Amino acid sequence: MTIKLYGIPNCDTVKKARAWLTEQGVAYSFHDFRKDGLTDSRLQAWTAQADWKLLLNTRGTTWRKLAESERVASDALSAQALMLAHPSLIKRPVVETDKGLLIGFDPAAWQTLVGSASAAKPI
Repeated sequence: MTIKLYGIPNCDTVKKARAWLTEQGVAYSFHDFRKDGLTDSRLQAWTAQADWKLLLNTRGTTWRKLAESERVASDALSAQALMLAHPSLIKRPVVETDKGLLIGFDPAAWQTLVGSASAAKPI
């Protein structure tokens, strides 16, 4: 199984998710939003698989620091524009697998999706 984890390395939730994958012996590759960027096509693929409201993190510091006029996300296109401009607005981590997309870290849901992955160290 191919697993790609997207996030920011200093995010506590991403750290927990990476540690969990390592403890489970699941191989994965890591994509840092800030360092490696994020394409519009990748974000569109995610919003095609999951509701954009699940992807947009309106609870974090980045959202609170935005000017009120910038906090306009009434549809998928406006939300995508915001997330591309401010990748830290994306709920973390986002995980792509052969079986589907995971948003956020929930060990029970992850076990169901990645439970059959072969044991290996992170890539």
